[in-house]
Amino acid sequence: MRGSQGDPPGDDQERLQRYLARSGLGSRRSCEILILEGRVRVNGQVASKLGTKVTPGLDVITCDGRRVAPTEEQVYLLLHKPAGVITSLSDPRRRPVIPDLLPRQGLPRLFPVGRLDYLTEGLLLLTNDGALAHALMHPSFEVEREYLAKVRGRPMPAELRRLRAGVVLDGGRLRADEVAILTHGVDSTWLRVVVREGRYHEIRRLCEAIGHPVLRLKRVRLGPIVLGRLPKGAWRRLSPREVASLRRLVRQKVLDRAVSHSI
Repeated sequence: MRGSQGDPPGDDQERLQRYLARSGLGSRRSCEILILEGRVRVNGQVASKLGTKVTPGLDVITCDGRRVAPTEEQVYLLLHKPAGVITSLSDPRRRPVIPDLLPRQGLPRLFPVGRLDYLTEGLLLLTNDGALAHALMHPSFEVEREYLAKVRGRPMPAELRRLRAGVVLDGGRLRADEVAILTHGVDSTWLRVVVREGRYHEIRRLCEAIGHPVLRLKRVRLGPIVLGRLPKGAWRRLSPREVASLRRLVRQKVLDRAVSHSI
């Protein structure tokens, strides 16, 4: 079996459960169950080990006797979302939405990885890779999100320490993993803020709690992906290296969770 666990993995190979998830058979976890139940074959042989590697386009993969394959190319885009655009594919009030910023032809149906609120601008990933998107959004994976926040007034060191220590709001604790002052203006301050949970309006609520409401908010990084100098309203495809960095991040998070659960 070309895709057997004993074969040395090549750059063109991928794990069987990921291939099945890309083929629309469900989440990666549910695809693992299909493999363990012996319902998946690679080149005619039952593949019951989760470490099985396959080569898309060469290996023949079947589930319950039916051949399966990804239905479309996986696409990964980086969009510089402007303020005043809804992070949605449609809006009943006909406000600007994400598809308005993309070409009408030449791309498959893409979904945002997480959300930026109406007034927040900056980095937004779009993809049709549901498994990767789910992992990046899952709170337990704690993927870093870096923002530049312009706040009213001039926060004192004690107030910044409070952001790092955490603030209890609506029965839950919100906190910034990192926060630093970048520049001061006459009546405003630019902060660099890093969070890992991505909760609803997290940075706006944190800054409001210490008496320095957000005047402008821009996301500049998600995990290893940075916005850079991409113009507002523009988009580009992620490079193969960037996509690989996201997959490495997710794999490492999975390993970290497995280790923590085994302790």
